[in-house]
Amino acid sequence: MPAAYGFTAYGGPEVQRFLDPPRPVPGPGELLVEVHAAGVNPVDWKVRAGMHRAFLHLDLPAVLGREAAGVVVRLGEGVDAFAVGDPVFGTTDRGCGGYARFALLTASRTALKPAEVSFTDAAVLPVAVGTAYDGIAQLAPKAGESLLILGIGGGVGVAAAQLAHAAGVSVAGTAAAAKRGFVESLGATVIPYDGAAFGERLRTALPNGVDAILDLVGGDALRSVLPVISLGCRILTVADPETAARFGAHPLKRESTTETLTELARRVADGRLDPHVRSVFPFEDAEAALREVESGHPWGKVALDLRAHR
Repeated sequence: MPAAYGFTAYGGPEVQRFLDPPRPVPGPGELLVEVHAAGVNPVDWKVRAGMHRAFLHLDLPAVLGREAAGVVVRLGEGVDAFAVGDPVFGTTDRGCGGYARFALLTASRTALKPAEVSFTDAAVLPVAVGTAYDGIAQLAPKAGESLLILGIGGGVGVAAAQLAHAAGVSVAGTAAAAKRGFVESLGATVIPYDGAAFGERLRTALPNGVDAILDLVGGDALRSVLPVISLGCRILTVADPETAARFGAHPLKRESTTETLTELARRVADGRLDPHVRSVFPFEDAEAALREVESGHPWGKVALDLRAHR
């Protein structure tokens, strides 16, 4: 079997292929992990498309994947919080490398995997679920307040809805009408963005506006919810800085620490949080897994299982 899946040049899906790079060697602050599962995220195809070239410098060909879970096989210099044989999950070093038999994880952004948490669930926690945790922490909605999540049906939105709902926050979110049942199962009110009369549905669902908005869409998403942006509304966004400034929004900042990942795994283990891994592909179907995410319409999270074979 090939050792990894990645891309040989910046561009579309046609530049993706299986690769056979040498096994990585962990440097200071790194772990070498035998990967059991890897999360598949929109950031992966954006890296391949060259959207992150300005700040993520890669030598091509490069292996895709920003998060993974597996078993430690080697420790880099200065790593003393983990041991060989530990089941772990975390963020891949240098922002790529997770779609592989062996991957490097950054120790300061890696945590031990509880026995109650599957490798596929653990693998999808660092990026989307970690982003949701950071977003809710930065907005700090209190019990009884209202939160509107733009793009609630994706991996980040699904986790953010659960985290806010568990804190006693009244949650609503925009999503495709087809996801109504799924979103409502998270304890949130869905406001379908497709079809006519979105503004009317928005005002009906939130007649008094909202206390906070988590924008996970960018673009024109904030403009579309102007009717519920009242004075004092706290807004966190993934939109570009110019758009953010126009609406008085703040950028969503990532922390992704070992402590955060440990807390997320604890919540999954005791049933308070479900990352909703809806699609698990064997490694040989990595192309199909990324295609599902790149389509822009997955429900919940997508993962690769590197131990599964058809």
